[in-house]
This record gives sequence, C-alpha cells and structure tokens, in this order.
Amino acid sequence: LPHQISVIMPLRFCPFTVGLFVASVVLGTLHERSNSKKKSSSGSDDTKKSEATSLQDCNVVFVVGGPGAGKGTQCQLFVERNPGWAHLSAGDLLRAERKNPQSKIGELINSKIAAGQLVPSSITAKLLGNAMMTNSNDNKNFLIDGFPRSHENISAWHETLPEITIKCVLSFECPEEVLVGRLLERGQTSGRNDDTIDVIRKRFQTYQKESLPVLEELRKTMTVHHIASDKPVEEVYKTVVGLF
Repeated sequence: LPHQISVIMPLRFCPFTVGLFVASVVLGTLHERSNSKKKSSSGSDDTKKSEATSLQDCNVVFVVGGPGAGKGTQCQLFVERNPGWAHLSAGDLLRAERKNPQSKIGELINSKIAAGQLVPSSITAKLLGNAMMTNSNDNKNFLIDGFPRSHENISAWHETLPEITIKCVLSFECPEEVLVGRLLERGQTSGRNDDTIDVIRKRFQTYQKESLPVLEELRKTMTVHHIASDKPVEEVYKTVVGLF
C-alpha cells in the first residue's frame, strides 16, 4: 500500500484579530484592578463612617488644671463610683506611646514631656480618638484629663473628632506652691522624669501661659466649672459630683 503522507500546514493569524485579543486582555486586567481599588476605598470609607457613628453617641468632659492639681485623682474616683464613665489621661496615653518600641514618634514625645513642653496636638487628638474607640463599647461618657491645653489642641480636636459632643469643662485650680509640693512628693515614687523641681516649674509656666487663655475660648461655647482643688480629696469630689 502506498504510504499516506500528512502535511501539516502552518497556522496563520490575522494581525487585527491578535490585536483585538491583546487589547481585550489588557482592558480586562485594568478593569479588575479598578474594581479592586474601589472596593478597598469603599471598605476604608465604611470603616471611618462606622467609627464616626460610634463616637457620635459619646459625651466628653474636658478636665484641665495645672500639674499636680488633682485631675487624675478626681477622675479616677469619679469613674469608680459612676458606671458608664471612663477616664482617659492625655499624658498617660502619650507616655505609653513613648514606651512603645514600634512607635516612630515615641522619641519626639519623650523629649517634649521631659522638657515640660506640649506635644504636637495632632498626635494627642489621634491617640485620644483611638482610646475612645477602644472603650466605646462599654462606656459612652469620657473624662479627658489634661486636654485641651492650647488653642492648637482645640483646633486639632475639631479636625480629628468633630462629631463628639463636649458637655462641659472642669478646671481644677490650686496655688503653685501646693502643686510643687505634691509633685515633688509624687516624684519620690513615680519614677517620672518630669517630676523634678525645674521641670515642674516649667510645666506650670507653660500651663499659665498657654492653657489659661484656652479657658476663655472654651467659655464662649460651653460651660467651664472652676473647682478649688487645694482641699481634701473627698471634699473636692463632692464639688465635682454635684455638677452632674
């Protein structure tokens, strides 16, 4: 039988068809990437809206006063005796961030606190907002201790947390020498590098210069309660609780 020979003809592609195929693949890939970015952006926006909605239900009381005026002591007593309230100390949040080895701003915060200076307001406002979100499931009322202390603080708060209601301001007032004595005594056991006589006086001067004018600004839009805190702790507490 004669041999059957198969001839394989080379495939021929139309350049126009190939071009259409490549273009469709590229456009499809770009479309998928675009949708992915939109979903990611939408998810981020939804998260921000959820956080804002959660914080809208919260009430805040600003607690201010010179270093050693008893802000922390009174806040702690109040939250222990009044469920639904949480105490957030701006200073404690900053010190915790300073000790965080993964924080890029820890060294900056440390140098500012040690020098008795104010930390950039945007950092403080962000830390306070994060702390409120963390505690908002169990508490809807917050005593924010040591904030605001400058006009910049107020601006940063409104930019970062515009949806939160400020109920009032508690201003603890105490003579300088009483404050110095309290902080020197605390410094014997606290281990804090800002509880030294020089830094204490710098902190008080900073408070007098930058924080007191803030009370005048706050008074224009909310109630500011002035509380004499050079009295026994329980006596001061009775004054505080009588305001709520």
